[in-house]
Amino acid sequence: MRKPSLASLLAATAVLVPSLDAEGAESGKQKRNAVFSLIGIDNDITLRRMVVHSARQKGTVLFLHGFPETLYVWIDISTALAADYEVHAFDWPGYGLSSRPPVEKFSYAPKDYADVLHSYIEKAGIDRSKLTIYATDIGALPALLLALREPDIAQRIIVGDFAPFNRPAYMYESLQSLKAEPAASRTREHMNKTSEEILENAYRRGLSPEEQFDLPAEVKEDMIRGWSQGSLTTADAFYHYYANFTRDQDFLEANLFRLKTPVKVVWGERDIYINKEMGLEFSKKTDARVSVLPGIGHYPHLQKPELTVREIREALQ
Repeated sequence: MRKPSLASLLAATAVLVPSLDAEGAESGKQKRNAVFSLIGIDNDITLRRMVVHSARQKGTVLFLHGFPETLYVWIDISTALAADYEVHAFDWPGYGLSSRPPVEKFSYAPKDYADVLHSYIEKAGIDRSKLTIYATDIGALPALLLALREPDIAQRIIVGDFAPFNRPAYMYESLQSLKAEPAASRTREHMNKTSEEILENAYRRGLSPEEQFDLPAEVKEDMIRGWSQGSLTTADAFYHYYANFTRDQDFLEANLFRLKTPVKVVWGERDIYINKEMGLEFSKKTDARVSVLPGIGHYPHLQKPELTVREIREALQ
Protein backbone atom coordinates (compact mmCIF):
# COMPACT_ATOMS: atom_id res chain seq x y z
CA MET A 1 0.00 0.00 0.00
CA ARG A 2 1.23 3.45 -0.89
CA LYS A 3 2.16 5.50 2.14
CA PRO A 4 -0.07 8.61 2.53
CA SER A 5 1.65 11.90 1.81
CA LEU A 6 2.13 14.66 4.35
CA ALA A 7 -0.29 16.82 2.36
CA SER A 8 -3.05 14.19 2.51
CA LEU A 9 -2.57 13.68 6.23
CA LEU A 10 -2.83 17.41 6.87
CA ALA A 11 -5.90 17.71 4.65
CA ALA A 12 -7.58 14.95 6.63
CA THR A 13 -7.26 16.99 9.79
CA ALA A 14 -8.38 20.23 8.04
CA VAL A 15 -5.10 21.91 8.93
CA LEU A 16 -3.15 23.50 6.12
CA VAL A 17 0.51 23.52 7.07
CA PRO A 18 2.80 24.98 4.39
CA SER A 19 5.31 22.84 2.58
CA LEU A 20 8.44 22.82 4.68
CA ASP A 21 10.65 23.12 1.63
CA ALA A 22 8.94 26.30 0.44
CA GLU A 23 11.40 29.21 0.38
CA GLY A 24 11.35 31.07 3.66
CA ALA A 25 9.16 28.49 5.41
CA GLU A 26 11.59 25.69 6.19
CA SER A 27 11.89 25.18 9.93
CA GLY A 28 15.05 26.81 11.13
CA LYS A 29 15.93 28.28 7.73
CA GLN A 30 17.83 31.57 7.88
CA LYS A 31 17.54 34.53 5.53
CA ARG A 32 20.00 37.25 6.44
CA ASN A 33 19.62 37.31 10.26
CA ALA A 34 16.02 36.06 10.25
CA VAL A 35 15.06 32.54 11.25
CA PHE A 36 11.84 31.15 9.75
CA SER A 37 9.87 28.33 11.31
CA LEU A 38 6.38 26.99 11.94
CA ILE A 39 4.63 27.28 15.29
CA GLY A 40 1.42 25.46 16.23
CA ILE A 41 -1.31 27.59 17.81
CA ASP A 42 -4.02 24.94 18.19
CA ASN A 43 -5.32 21.86 16.39
CA ASP A 44 -6.45 23.92 13.41
CA ILE A 45 -3.85 26.66 13.07
CA THR A 46 -0.14 26.62 12.39
CA LEU A 47 1.61 29.93 11.73
CA ARG A 48 4.71 30.66 9.71
CA ARG A 49 6.83 32.98 11.77
CA MET A 50 10.06 34.90 11.58
CA VAL A 51 12.36 35.66 14.50
CA VAL A 52 15.42 37.90 14.40
CA HIS A 53 17.51 37.42 17.52
CA SER A 54 19.58 40.14 19.15
CA ALA A 55 22.80 39.87 21.11
CA ARG A 56 21.85 42.98 23.10
CA GLN A 57 18.19 42.34 23.71
CA LYS A 58 16.51 45.37 25.30
CA GLY A 59 13.06 44.01 24.57
CA THR A 60 10.90 42.44 21.86
CA VAL A 61 9.09 43.98 18.90
CA LEU A 62 6.25 41.96 17.34
CA PHE A 63 5.08 43.04 13.88
CA LEU A 64 1.53 42.37 12.60
CA HIS A 65 1.01 42.76 8.85
CA GLY A 66 -1.99 43.89 6.83
CA PHE A 67 -3.68 43.03 3.53
CA PRO A 68 -2.45 41.63 1.14
CA GLU A 69 0.87 41.25 2.90
CA THR A 70 2.94 38.52 4.50
CA LEU A 71 5.62 38.61 7.19
CA TYR A 72 8.19 39.28 4.46
CA VAL A 73 7.29 42.98 4.55
CA TRP A 74 9.10 43.20 7.91
CA ILE A 75 12.46 41.58 7.02
CA ASP A 76 14.51 44.73 6.40
CA ILE A 77 12.95 46.64 9.31
CA SER A 78 13.53 43.67 11.60
CA THR A 79 17.18 43.48 10.61
CA ALA A 80 17.59 47.20 11.34
CA LEU A 81 16.11 46.82 14.83
CA ALA A 82 17.95 43.62 15.70
CA ALA A 83 20.97 45.48 17.02
CA ASP A 84 18.93 46.15 20.15
CA TYR A 85 15.72 44.13 20.02
CA GLU A 86 14.50 40.63 19.35
CA VAL A 87 11.96 40.87 16.54
CA HIS A 88 9.03 38.58 15.75
CA ALA A 89 6.50 38.50 12.91
CA PHE A 90 4.03 35.91 11.67
CA ASP A 91 1.57 35.38 8.83
CA TRP A 92 -2.05 35.73 9.92
CA PRO A 93 -4.28 32.72 9.21
CA GLY A 94 -5.33 33.05 5.59
CA TYR A 95 -2.14 34.88 4.62
CA GLY A 96 1.32 33.87 3.50
CA LEU A 97 2.11 30.29 4.42
CA SER A 98 0.03 30.05 7.59
CA SER A 99 -2.98 27.76 7.95
CA ARG A 100 -6.33 28.35 6.29
CA PRO A 101 -8.84 26.45 8.42
CA PRO A 102 -12.45 26.28 7.19
CA VAL A 103 -14.72 29.07 8.43
CA GLU A 104 -16.70 26.50 10.39
CA LYS A 105 -13.66 26.22 12.68
CA PHE A 106 -12.23 29.73 12.46
CA SER A 107 -14.17 32.84 11.44
CA TYR A 108 -11.19 35.10 10.50
CA ALA A 109 -12.88 37.91 12.45
CA PRO A 110 -10.78 40.51 14.28
CA LYS A 111 -11.73 38.99 17.66
CA ASP A 112 -10.51 35.59 16.50
CA TYR A 113 -7.28 37.12 15.25
CA ALA A 114 -6.92 38.62 18.74
CA ASP A 115 -7.04 35.07 20.13
CA VAL A 116 -4.35 33.99 17.63
CA LEU A 117 -2.17 36.91 18.73
CA HIS A 118 -2.61 35.98 22.40
CA SER A 119 -1.70 32.35 21.71
CA TYR A 120 1.37 33.35 19.72
CA ILE A 121 2.71 35.55 22.51
CA GLU A 122 2.19 32.75 25.01
CA LYS A 123 3.65 29.95 22.88
CA ALA A 124 6.62 32.04 21.75
CA GLY A 125 7.46 32.76 25.40
CA ILE A 126 7.62 36.53 24.88
CA ASP A 127 8.07 38.70 27.96
CA ARG A 128 5.00 40.97 27.91
CA SER A 129 6.64 43.55 30.15
CA LYS A 130 9.22 44.27 27.42
CA LEU A 131 7.00 43.78 24.37
CA THR A 132 6.13 46.39 21.77
CA ILE A 133 3.47 45.43 19.22
CA TYR A 134 3.54 47.26 15.88
CA ALA A 135 0.28 46.58 14.05
CA THR A 136 -0.96 47.98 10.77
CA ASP A 137 -4.12 47.59 8.69
CA ILE A 138 -5.99 44.38 9.64
CA GLY A 139 -3.49 43.66 12.44
CA ALA A 140 -4.31 46.75 14.50
CA LEU A 141 -7.89 46.06 15.60
CA PRO A 142 -7.06 42.55 16.93
CA ALA A 143 -4.15 43.98 18.93
CA LEU A 144 -6.40 46.61 20.53
CA LEU A 145 -9.19 44.12 21.22
CA LEU A 146 -6.68 41.91 22.99
CA ALA A 147 -5.41 44.90 24.99
CA LEU A 148 -8.97 45.61 26.18
CA ARG A 149 -9.09 42.09 27.56
CA GLU A 150 -5.53 41.99 28.88
CA PRO A 151 -4.03 45.45 29.49
CA ASP A 152 -0.64 43.93 30.28
CA ILE A 153 -0.40 42.06 26.97
CA ALA A 154 2.34 44.48 25.92
CA GLN A 155 4.33 47.38 27.27
CA ARG A 156 3.04 49.48 24.37
CA ILE A 157 1.19 49.15 21.06
CA ILE A 158 1.89 51.15 17.90
CA VAL A 159 -0.98 51.16 15.39
CA GLY A 160 -1.63 52.81 12.08
CA ASP A 161 -3.54 52.97 8.80
CA PHE A 162 -6.52 50.92 10.00
CA ALA A 163 -10.21 51.43 10.76
CA PRO A 164 -10.83 51.37 14.53
CA PHE A 165 -14.36 52.78 14.22
CA ASN A 166 -17.29 52.24 11.88
CA ARG A 167 -16.76 55.33 9.72
CA PRO A 168 -17.36 54.20 6.11
CA ALA A 169 -16.91 57.76 4.83
CA TYR A 170 -13.23 57.53 5.80
CA MET A 171 -12.75 54.27 3.88
CA TYR A 172 -11.92 53.39 0.28
CA GLU A 173 -14.99 52.42 -1.74
CA SER A 174 -14.07 48.74 -2.11
CA LEU A 175 -13.54 48.48 1.66
CA GLN A 176 -16.94 50.01 2.30
CA SER A 177 -18.49 47.42 0.02
CA LEU A 178 -17.07 44.56 2.11
CA LYS A 179 -19.12 45.59 5.12
CA ALA A 180 -22.48 44.20 3.91
CA GLU A 181 -23.98 41.77 1.44
CA PRO A 182 -24.57 41.43 -1.47
CA ALA A 183 -21.81 43.94 -2.28
CA ALA A 184 -19.31 42.03 -0.13
CA SER A 185 -19.58 38.82 -2.16
CA ARG A 186 -19.27 40.72 -5.43
CA THR A 187 -16.15 42.48 -4.13
CA ARG A 188 -14.68 39.17 -2.96
CA GLU A 189 -15.19 37.67 -6.41
CA HIS A 190 -13.67 40.70 -8.10
CA MET A 191 -10.64 40.66 -5.80
CA ASN A 192 -9.96 37.02 -6.56
CA LYS A 193 -10.24 37.68 -10.30
CA THR A 194 -7.87 40.64 -10.11
CA SER A 195 -5.30 39.29 -7.66
CA GLU A 196 -2.38 40.06 -9.98
CA GLU A 197 -3.41 43.71 -10.25
CA ILE A 198 -3.92 43.99 -6.48
CA LEU A 199 -0.50 42.56 -5.70
CA GLU A 200 1.07 44.83 -8.31
CA ASN A 201 -0.63 48.10 -7.45
CA ALA A 202 -2.26 48.06 -3.99
CA TYR A 203 0.68 49.88 -2.44
CA ARG A 204 0.97 52.43 -5.29
CA ARG A 205 -2.53 53.89 -5.17
CA GLY A 206 -2.90 57.45 -3.98
CA LEU A 207 0.76 58.28 -4.57
CA SER A 208 2.10 60.60 -7.24
CA PRO A 209 4.38 59.07 -9.91
CA GLU A 210 7.36 60.57 -8.08
CA GLU A 211 6.35 58.91 -4.80
CA GLN A 212 5.44 55.50 -6.21
CA PHE A 213 7.84 52.67 -5.45
CA ASP A 214 8.51 49.03 -6.25
CA LEU A 215 8.35 46.24 -3.72
CA PRO A 216 11.53 44.29 -3.03
CA ALA A 217 11.43 41.23 -5.28
CA GLU A 218 11.41 38.79 -2.35
CA VAL A 219 8.44 40.56 -0.75
CA LYS A 220 6.39 40.57 -3.93
CA GLU A 221 7.21 36.93 -4.69
CA ASP A 222 6.18 35.86 -1.20
CA MET A 223 2.88 37.76 -1.44
CA ILE A 224 2.16 36.11 -4.79
CA ARG A 225 3.06 32.67 -3.43
CA GLY A 226 0.96 33.24 -0.32
CA TRP A 227 -2.20 34.44 -2.06
CA SER A 228 -3.57 30.94 -2.72
CA GLN A 229 -3.01 28.08 -0.32
CA GLY A 230 -5.54 25.25 -0.29
CA SER A 231 -9.13 26.25 -0.98
CA LEU A 232 -9.04 29.70 0.67
CA THR A 233 -7.28 32.72 -0.81
CA THR A 234 -6.03 35.85 0.90
CA ALA A 235 -9.03 37.70 -0.58
CA ASP A 236 -11.33 35.09 0.98
CA ALA A 237 -9.72 35.61 4.39
CA PHE A 238 -10.08 39.38 3.96
CA TYR A 239 -13.76 38.95 3.08
CA HIS A 240 -14.40 36.83 6.18
CA TYR A 241 -12.52 39.36 8.34
CA TYR A 242 -14.90 42.07 7.15
CA ALA A 243 -17.98 39.92 7.75
CA ASN A 244 -17.65 40.69 11.48
CA PHE A 245 -15.62 43.87 11.17
CA THR A 246 -18.40 46.33 12.07
CA ARG A 247 -19.34 44.26 15.12
CA ASP A 248 -15.77 44.33 16.41
CA GLN A 249 -15.28 48.01 15.57
CA ASP A 250 -18.40 48.85 17.56
CA PHE A 251 -17.16 46.76 20.48
CA LEU A 252 -13.84 48.61 20.51
CA GLU A 253 -15.48 52.03 20.41
CA ALA A 254 -17.98 51.17 23.15
CA ASN A 255 -15.19 49.89 25.39
CA LEU A 256 -12.46 52.35 24.53
CA PHE A 257 -12.49 53.71 28.08
CA ARG A 258 -11.06 50.35 29.19
CA LEU A 259 -7.96 50.66 27.00
CA LYS A 260 -5.07 51.04 29.45
CA THR A 261 -2.13 49.85 27.35
CA PRO A 262 -0.10 52.86 26.08
CA VAL A 263 -0.75 53.43 22.37
CA LYS A 264 1.03 55.42 19.67
CA VAL A 265 -0.53 56.16 16.27
CA VAL A 266 1.48 56.31 13.01
CA TRP A 267 -0.38 57.23 9.80
CA GLY A 268 0.42 57.96 6.18
CA GLU A 269 -0.76 61.42 5.19
CA ARG A 270 -1.78 60.22 1.72
CA ASP A 271 -3.47 57.00 2.76
CA ILE A 272 -6.43 56.67 0.36
CA TYR A 273 -7.67 53.41 1.89
CA ILE A 274 -8.21 54.76 5.42
CA ASN A 275 -8.25 58.55 5.61
CA LYS A 276 -5.87 60.08 8.13
CA GLU A 277 -8.90 61.66 9.85
CA MET A 278 -9.65 58.20 11.22
CA GLY A 279 -6.25 58.10 12.86
CA LEU A 280 -6.64 61.59 14.25
CA GLU A 281 -10.03 60.73 15.73
CA PHE A 282 -8.66 57.58 17.31
CA SER A 283 -5.66 59.40 18.79
CA LYS A 284 -7.93 62.09 20.23
CA LYS A 285 -10.29 59.56 21.81
CA THR A 286 -7.39 57.60 23.34
CA ASP A 287 -5.13 60.55 24.14
CA ALA A 288 -2.44 58.78 22.12
CA ARG A 289 0.59 60.36 20.49
CA VAL A 290 0.19 60.56 16.72
CA SER A 291 2.65 60.90 13.86
CA VAL A 292 1.22 61.76 10.43
CA LEU A 293 3.94 61.03 7.88
CA PRO A 294 4.03 63.60 5.02
CA GLY A 295 3.85 62.20 1.50
CA ILE A 296 3.31 58.64 2.77
CA GLY A 297 0.46 56.35 1.71
CA HIS A 298 -1.17 53.31 3.33
CA TYR A 299 2.04 51.30 3.61
CA PRO A 300 4.63 53.45 5.46
CA HIS A 301 6.77 50.40 6.29
CA LEU A 302 7.12 49.59 2.58
CA GLN A 303 7.33 53.10 1.19
CA LYS A 304 9.82 54.48 3.71
CA PRO A 305 10.92 51.69 6.07
CA GLU A 306 13.45 53.98 7.72
CA LEU A 307 10.54 56.11 9.00
CA THR A 308 8.97 53.04 10.63
CA VAL A 309 12.27 52.24 12.33
CA ARG A 310 12.49 55.84 13.53
CA GLU A 311 8.94 55.84 14.92
CA ILE A 312 9.54 52.59 16.78
CA ARG A 313 12.82 53.76 18.29
CA GLU A 314 11.21 57.02 19.39
CA ALA A 315 8.36 55.09 21.04
CA LEU A 316 10.85 52.88 22.85
CA GLN A 317 12.80 55.76 24.38
